[in-house]
Amino acid sequence: MTVEKSNNRIRLLDILRGFAIFGTLGTNIWLFAHLGDLNALFSYGAEWWTSVDDFLRLLVLFLVNGKFLGMLTILFGVGLELKYRQALRKSAPWPGTYLWICLFLLIEGFLHFALVMEYDILMSYAVTAVIVSFIVRGGDRRINRVLKILAGFHVSVMLAVLAVDIYFNLSGANVSFGSMEYVAALYREGAWMEQVVYRLSNMVLLRFEALMVIPLNIILFLTGIRLMRAGAFSPDERGRRIRRVMLRTGLGLGVPLNLLLFVPNGGFDLGIRYLFAPILSLGYMAMIARLVERSEHLKVWRFMEAAGKMSLSCYVLQNLLASFIFYGWGLGWGGRLGSLSVIGVWLAVCLAEAVLAAWWIDRWKLGPMEWTRKALLKMVAAR
Repeated sequence: MTVEKSNNRIRLLDILRGFAIFGTLGTNIWLFAHLGDLNALFSYGAEWWTSVDDFLRLLVLFLVNGKFLGMLTILFGVGLELKYRQALRKSAPWPGTYLWICLFLLIEGFLHFALVMEYDILMSYAVTAVIVSFIVRGGDRRINRVLKILAGFHVSVMLAVLAVDIYFNLSGANVSFGSMEYVAALYREGAWMEQVVYRLSNMVLLRFEALMVIPLNIILFLTGIRLMRAGAFSPDERGRRIRRVMLRTGLGLGVPLNLLLFVPNGGFDLGIRYLFAPILSLGYMAMIARLVERSEHLKVWRFMEAAGKMSLSCYVLQNLLASFIFYGWGLGWGGRLGSLSVIGVWLAVCLAEAVLAAWWIDRWKLGPMEWTRKALLKMVAAR
C-alpha cells in the first residue's frame, strides 16, 4: 500500500522526503553553478523567449524553486507531529527531549552554513521547530488560531511585496540583486577557508532569509501537522480523498500561479517563491502518492525511500558535492557550464546519492548524520 508502515516508519513519508531533498538541490544547483549569484534564481531581465539557456533555467526553476522546499518544510511538520505522538505514548513531557533535537539541528545547520553553503535551511527549521513544539502543546484550537493569524499576515505581506514588484516592473525599473561579482570571484578563485571567513563575517546579512521565512515555516509546519492528524497519509479511502483534494487544489491553482514566472521581465518572482510555490507543493505530494500507490513495486521508490530515511545526510552531502564540482577549491566548473550541463550535473548528483543511500540503508539502517544525532540524544537521555 502507498503508506504502509515498516519498522514504525511510514513509507510514503520517506519517499516524499527523498523527492524533497533532490528537488531542493534542483534550486540550489543554480546558486552553485553561478557561484553564489542570487540573480540566477530569478527571472528579472531574463529574455527567456530569445535564449534556450535562460528558458531551460527558468523551466527547471518553475518546476522546483520553492516547491520542494515547501514540501520538505511540510514534512518537517509531519515529523514533529510523529515525535509529539511518541511523547504522548510514553507519557513523556513535551517538548522535553525534542528541544535537544532542535539544538542539535541548529548546531548542524550552523556548521553547514559556515563550512558548506550560506543558504542553509537547517538553522531556520531548528528555530521554527522550537516555536511550533509549544504551539502543538496547546492543542488543535491553538494550532488553528495561529494558522489563521499567521496565514493572514503572511499573505497580506506577500501580496504587498508582489504589488510593489509588479509596479517596478510596469514602470520599467531594472530590478535585480545588483552585481554579485565579488561573491562570484570569491567562489571562483578563493580558497575554502576564505569562503568560510566570508560566510561568518557576513552572517547577519546571509541569514536574513532564514529569519524572514520563519512565519512561512511555521505555517507549513502546522500544515504538515494538520495533514497528519486528518489522515492525509493513510492508505484508506479517507486518506485518498484528502490527497485528491490536495492534487486538484495544488495543481489546479498552483500551476497557473507559478507560470507567472514566465511573465517578461519578472515581477512575480518573490510572490511565486514565498506564496504560490507552497500551493504547488501540496499538489506534488499528492501526485507522488498517487504514482506510488498505482505502481508501488517500481524500484525507483526504494531508492527515494532510502534517500528519505537519511535525508539530513543526503542534504549535506549533495551540497558538499556541488561545492566541490563548482567552486574553485574543487573542480572549478562554476560559471563555465550552460543550463543543460547544469541540469545534467544536478541529475547525476541525485542519481549517485540515491544509489549510495540505498546501499547504505541496506547495511546500517541510519545515515551517518542521523546515527550521530541518535547517539548524542542517547547520551543526553542517560545523564
